[in-house]
Amino acid sequence: MFRNPLARRMPLLLLSLALTACGGGGKTEEAHDHEAGEHAGEAAEARTGQHGGRLLEKDGLTVELAIAEDGAPPKFQAWLYRGGTPLPASAGTVDVRLVRLGGVAETHRLQPQADGSLLGAVEVVEPHSFEVEVLAKLDGKALRWAYPSHEGRTEIAAPIAQQTGIRVAPVGPGIIADEHEVQGLLTPVEGRVAKVAARFPGPVRRLSANVGDQVRAGQPLASIESNLSLTTYTVSTPISGVVLARNAEVGSVAAEGTTLFEVADLSTLWVDLHVFGFDAQHIRAGAPVTLTRISDGARAETTLERVLPGTATASQSTVARAAIANADGQWRPGSAITARITVDRQPADLVVPVAALQTFREGDAVFVRVGDIYEVRPVKLGKRDAQRVEILSGLKAGDQVVVEQSYVVKADIEKSGASHDH
Repeated sequence: MFRNPLARRMPLLLLSLALTACGGGGKTEEAHDHEAGEHAGEAAEARTGQHGGRLLEKDGLTVELAIAEDGAPPKFQAWLYRGGTPLPASAGTVDVRLVRLGGVAETHRLQPQADGSLLGAVEVVEPHSFEVEVLAKLDGKALRWAYPSHEGRTEIAAPIAQQTGIRVAPVGPGIIADEHEVQGLLTPVEGRVAKVAARFPGPVRRLSANVGDQVRAGQPLASIESNLSLTTYTVSTPISGVVLARNAEVGSVAAEGTTLFEVADLSTLWVDLHVFGFDAQHIRAGAPVTLTRISDGARAETTLERVLPGTATASQSTVARAAIANADGQWRPGSAITARITVDRQPADLVVPVAALQTFREGDAVFVRVGDIYEVRPVKLGKRDAQRVEILSGLKAGDQVVVEQSYVVKADIEKSGASHDH
């Protein structure tokens, strides 16, 4: 529930905005309704009674109406008067009908209490923003008042909302993931790197590949004249892949076993992720992994293959390893990446993006749009991850929630003064 210093000092929260009683002596019911409509938007200060509530007066009869919040969920509370003299709670009846933004209607029937007041049985949930209709029976007379009580609400025309980047999306089910953000490097797969070496010593007569060239298994890469037989022999790559290094020049003398080329099959790469501390206890093989290349933001999806048994000496981290397909060669060994490892996924009935959340009166809230009207909704939050948060109460499926530029809506509400103190 939204709180503010004034509300904490006052057990009775006043309903906001102007009140005009419907009619006077001799006016028809239609005239009363018309008058209520004429004055619904006025900002005149309503009269308050001895309990701090709003005074609704007509023909010498008065209902004092407030929202009681004395360490308990807020409820409507009323007191009855005739000619300014208090009457017992049994002297009449009071019903309060509300219509919230979007046409949601609710009725609060107030019941007599031992302290002489009438109290509603149902909580008045936040926000306290609605059209109010009060129906009372007192001294055999049917009385009616109607007025707006709006808070946490503003109006933003659609073109303005579009220009400022305000975007809404319907609330619905989703997945909350337990995720761990880590960093790592791309490396060639062990066993898929070949060192192409000279078999016999002798001068290098020909080189037929350069760094970066794609080569196929059995393809000749160099010709060397053997010092032993004085014949020329060919050195070929045993695997298909990419030339990572060339360590010889034509005319140089290769010793026996000298590595002339390094060739690697990069169609698949390993992603070695460094996991620190207690996080390593939660990570298991098979967990989904989302990779993001730091240099340009390129992304890829894979799964964790294994968690290595040792600890990286320099960083004292646990290495978790995944593999990534690289048939197009866009991922390069040595590239730094960030990874989001998902260790658990839980369904939720209602979720909103984390960007939709704002703090309003020291509580969590989102903003709902109906037409061009935006209104605050206090929410109770459940599980969350880096992108989404579960909504336990305060919204219903299909509500149009501001998911981008929500702070703009908040600022407009605060600027317009539509966030009233109770």
